[in-house]
Amino acid sequence: MKPAFSTELGAVYQTDCMKLFAALNDECINTVFADPPFNLGKDYGNGGDKDEWDRACDYLDWCFEWLDEAVRVVKPGGAIFVYNLPHWAYHLAMHLESREMTFRHWIAVSMKGTFPRGKKLYPAHYALLYFTKGDPQVFNRDAVRVPVPMCRHCGKDIKDYGGHRKYLNPLGLNLTDFWDDTSPARHTKFKARWGVNELKPLIPSRCIEISTVDGDVILDPFGGGGSTYEAAEKLRRYWIGTEVVDCGLIKDRFQRNLPDSRQAIPKVLSKLLTEPNPELRINPRPCQPLSKKSTMTEPKSGLNGSGSLHSLLKSSQP
Repeated sequence: MKPAFSTELGAVYQTDCMKLFAALNDECINTVFADPPFNLGKDYGNGGDKDEWDRACDYLDWCFEWLDEAVRVVKPGGAIFVYNLPHWAYHLAMHLESREMTFRHWIAVSMKGTFPRGKKLYPAHYALLYFTKGDPQVFNRDAVRVPVPMCRHCGKDIKDYGGHRKYLNPLGLNLTDFWDDTSPARHTKFKARWGVNELKPLIPSRCIEISTVDGDVILDPFGGGGSTYEAAEKLRRYWIGTEVVDCGLIKDRFQRNLPDSRQAIPKVLSKLLTEPNPELRINPRPCQPLSKKSTMTEPKSGLNGSGSLHSLLKSSQP
């Protein structure tokens, strides 16, 4: 299998992400950014690929499979970012900790536009998990500083900062773990697929800037409309990934937003593959199943010390 679309910096394959994982060496990726389906029954462009598992534990088992592979391929000091609903994210965070990944942040990404259902609060954020394999090799705080907020009417600072405005970092304010400038992408500049929620490139771009430097490699196993690949390309990082549906939408995004990017084969990515090939061809065999011991490794204490949340969830369903 050869890439469905590639540039001088990256390549995406139209296949299941587990087939690409199977072709990658251990500890070869600097940052993994994953925005998987949320198990909401949405059609992403192919009726046979709706993200709908009948049982919650089956969805989590699938997530744990690709998360284990993400942990395997990320370098020591590298990062894994996972974007998902809070409903799933706390299970995924627990699993990453069970794989000895280091928790860095639960970033609340403001995503208003839905409505309260039943006896619940207004859901106004998605979770963006940030883990590293040990201490982070790269943490570029200055790369993601945000401008000092100013009044749109008078043009003056909104806050007085206790009279110490002159002591603020000239690059801007520290980025917090609450991102309120990330409204849903609703413009053709940011969307490749209408009727499907997509991330603005701002979100993966920040993750890439925080955790990588020029020449590092980004893996996105759920390419979607190509937001991560666009962000990586603009930041001059190498990128690789998969999308099970139509990679033509990713190509269209590049032609629209990155007209100067040139289709090519980034041969430097060949060293990531277990069977290096200058054309980046991969043998799309499935990953070897993990041992039972490895698959079942989870924290010993869950709810009230009675076992893991996932185990409790699985045992409670028929």
